[in-house]
Amino acid sequence: MDWHQQYIGKVKHAVFHTQKTGRKRVVVSTEENVIASLDLRHGEIFWRHVLGINDVVDGIDIALGKYVITLSSDGSTLRAWNLPDGQMVWESFLRGSKHSKPLLLVPTNLKVDKDSLILVSSKGCLHAVSSIDGEILWTRDFAAESVEVQQVIQLDESDQIYVVGYAGSSQFHAYQINAMNGELLNHETAAFSGGFVGDVALVSSDTLVTLDTTRSILVTVSFKNRKIAFQETHLSNLGEDSSGMVEILPSSLTGMFTVKINNYKLFIRLTSEDKLEVVHKVDHETVVSDALVFSEGKEAFAVVEHGGSKVDITVKPGQDWNNNLVQESIEMDHQRGLVHKVFINNYLRTDRSHGFRALIVMEDHSLLLVQQGKIVWNREDALASIIDVTTSELPVEKEGVSVAKVEHSLFEWLKGHMLKLKGTLMLASPEDVAAIQAIRLKSSEKSKMTRDHNGFRKLLIVLTKARKIFALHSGDGRVVWSLLLHKSEACDSPTELNLYQWQTPHHHAMDENPSVLVVGRCGVSSKAPAILSFVDTYTGKELNSFDLVHSAVQVMPLPFTDSTEQRLHLLVDDDRRIHLYPKTSEAISIFQQEFSNIYWYSVEADNGIIKGHAVKSKCAGEVLDDFCFETRVLWSIIFPMESEKIIAAVSRKQNEVVHTQAKVTSEQDVMYKYISKNLLFVATVAPKASGHIGSADPDEAWLVVYLIDTITGRILHRMTHHGAQGPVHAVLSENWVVYHYFNLRAHRYEMSVTEIYDQSRAENKDVLKLVLGKHNLTAPVSSYSRPEITTKSQTYFFTHSVKAVAVTSTAKGITSKQLLIGTIGDQVLALDKRFLDPRRSINPTQAEKEEGIIPLADSLPIIPQSYVTHSLKVEGLRGILTVPAKLESTTLVFAYGVDLFYTRLAPSRTYDSLTEDFSYALLLLTIVALVAAIFVTWVLSEKKELREKWR
Repeated sequence: MDWHQQYIGKVKHAVFHTQKTGRKRVVVSTEENVIASLDLRHGEIFWRHVLGINDVVDGIDIALGKYVITLSSDGSTLRAWNLPDGQMVWESFLRGSKHSKPLLLVPTNLKVDKDSLILVSSKGCLHAVSSIDGEILWTRDFAAESVEVQQVIQLDESDQIYVVGYAGSSQFHAYQINAMNGELLNHETAAFSGGFVGDVALVSSDTLVTLDTTRSILVTVSFKNRKIAFQETHLSNLGEDSSGMVEILPSSLTGMFTVKINNYKLFIRLTSEDKLEVVHKVDHETVVSDALVFSEGKEAFAVVEHGGSKVDITVKPGQDWNNNLVQESIEMDHQRGLVHKVFINNYLRTDRSHGFRALIVMEDHSLLLVQQGKIVWNREDALASIIDVTTSELPVEKEGVSVAKVEHSLFEWLKGHMLKLKGTLMLASPEDVAAIQAIRLKSSEKSKMTRDHNGFRKLLIVLTKARKIFALHSGDGRVVWSLLLHKSEACDSPTELNLYQWQTPHHHAMDENPSVLVVGRCGVSSKAPAILSFVDTYTGKELNSFDLVHSAVQVMPLPFTDSTEQRLHLLVDDDRRIHLYPKTSEAISIFQQEFSNIYWYSVEADNGIIKGHAVKSKCAGEVLDDFCFETRVLWSIIFPMESEKIIAAVSRKQNEVVHTQAKVTSEQDVMYKYISKNLLFVATVAPKASGHIGSADPDEAWLVVYLIDTITGRILHRMTHHGAQGPVHAVLSENWVVYHYFNLRAHRYEMSVTEIYDQSRAENKDVLKLVLGKHNLTAPVSSYSRPEITTKSQTYFFTHSVKAVAVTSTAKGITSKQLLIGTIGDQVLALDKRFLDPRRSINPTQAEKEEGIIPLADSLPIIPQSYVTHSLKVEGLRGILTVPAKLESTTLVFAYGVDLFYTRLAPSRTYDSLTEDFSYALLLLTIVALVAAIFVTWVLSEKKELREKWR
């Protein structure tokens, strides 16, 4: 009932390993900080390592033909991994006094005995490291001379290297160094009055090109024969307008480089006379690979261009733009977007000629291998970067629908039946057997494309960093459809995307399909205008999209729907005005009826302010908009910046169902839960303790937690944990909150629970009246009436660091709760809420034991069988989503990070259903046996009674 999928993310670097011996593979690093070795035949993962959020990979290469070398953490960590199995061989930490651009160079001919050198420029220094054991052989510090290294260049067929860089913006330095011992052989410097800016492009072993500070002049820097010479070439002399954004794109083509000017690219070659000439100009998306040495010093590079629905891949010999080695055209799904990167590799064909394969990274983060004009395999690695998740019901199964329509087409249906017939007659080949298994899996009960009566089958709608939406089937995790949200003319790079339920039609009126709303921001600033997209969850088609004139700093789904079951949403702009969507007369009439009952809050963590808002009036401005409203601030809580900093704010899920407000204790007393959807949990820490764990002494660290009513701004509960520090992970459900933090005094993690009860109903304690329903519970409940509340709290030690916390949710709220804790080991642990009961005591009474209260212990138990993910890991775990099924005992759990994991949980076991392996035959036999036994005993009883009468 569960599935697990592994991904790697969007590829940044790739190195091929295709020697004659061994399996052909490509080693990649990704934007999710993953290092992986992929099978070139099928794209499967041989091995991989997820390095962590702060361990960004700066470069990868292969040394000695058996080690994968990775540079990460801004050039401070160098590691070697065994190429066949991915085991770490060694790790070195590189020190330095200054930040600089991290560069990794693994020279091909710098060998000492069986060792070879690895050169790393980082932290203002150049390090030479042994590739066998990671020992730092020598270090040269350039920070002392204020030189920022731009390139480390290996000279052909020698043990010498060039190190070139800038001091300031106008002084150019070139160092000639003996790579074996770090000895400085020569140092030349020269000043350039125009100054340098941006990246450099290396066009030969002794020549590079960069831009001057005006970005209108290309500066060719030559440092051969121990002399530095500058040559200026105006872009206007090349026939190009330099107005706009000009930048040199990073590449490693011999004698050639690429310049991007606004929306077009120039491919410029350095001639033998050291002059620059434009060889090609494109005004559409074109990507060029790095140079590949493939035979006796011959070089090749690939050019990938878009042409309608096709992608043209051309492999050209080095420095010769006009000739082609390979020219192919492939059909590309437009949902993959544009090509972002391409890496090439060569192979020998059967006729001993050279062929080329291309590894292509697309805009939607997918990875494709193209060979001989065909896509050999593809990977949907956008699923490694999910940022938001929601669910959608599947269509209702309708009677009278032909099997052919359900099974895609009549041809597919007939083909499936022919395959099954071949399998029955023992005529199926291995490929046919695999196809039959796939058909059976697809047609199995759990993977049907219709909803089931238990509510287990759903669509998981996920939104990724790549602006791509996927619909995953909860049965087997397959992709039902995917949609790349295309850039609009007004917005080239939408950010801060979020997903909301827009339309959820009732299953009795299926005239409309369900749909979701995607809200994004056109830019990085909070004042950037918002963009809206509406997507059909059954078909994956974009129904509509809007480029708004106002921003959207907050989106609030309202608990109201119109006649078409579209949910009303409020978008708050940076001027604190609200905008109502959908913009219909029906929506405005519904909104005006509830005008006085709409409240919301905003948390300004950087300023330490929480505010409560309400609707004031229609917007007054030059342009009249009936769907725009002014707001007013009802209340504000200001936390003193010198003593408290907000690090967490958590509220209840709006769709959470609470079964009962009353809780009967072992003493037959009734406690009433304080149930409010307007409750907000806020955690603040001392500013000194806002850094990483251990950054502050216990005496100057504290954690303060608040429970706040967001209608009135009243602080209902406040508690201080002295000597405690964040990060804080919390979950708020029903009338309780559980939060996780670090105790500096005990040097352990802790989890605290606080339950809040309503004392205003304290007189209603008669259990008999509660059962008979004779309590006076009709009195209106208002946030403005001061609540009489009481709280119960308890704190426990917890042995794990936590990445995410969630709570199980069921359809009616009857089933007991479990906390789902994402641990630092990227697993999900299910912990019964009874362990976090504040009423636990060391020696509970017999009545309390019968109620289910567990004896008090200082630590929370970690039971190995309670791991929801079993022995699997959800690498890079970021979030846990729980969704109720129609079956009250069951909740659906989806955990996502670099990996995806889905399962079904029954916190109180499946008390309302039979197990899947239940023997109905045994039940039938038991019933038959009982009926027969009843009949036999009845006959015997009658005979006995007759004998008794004759006596």
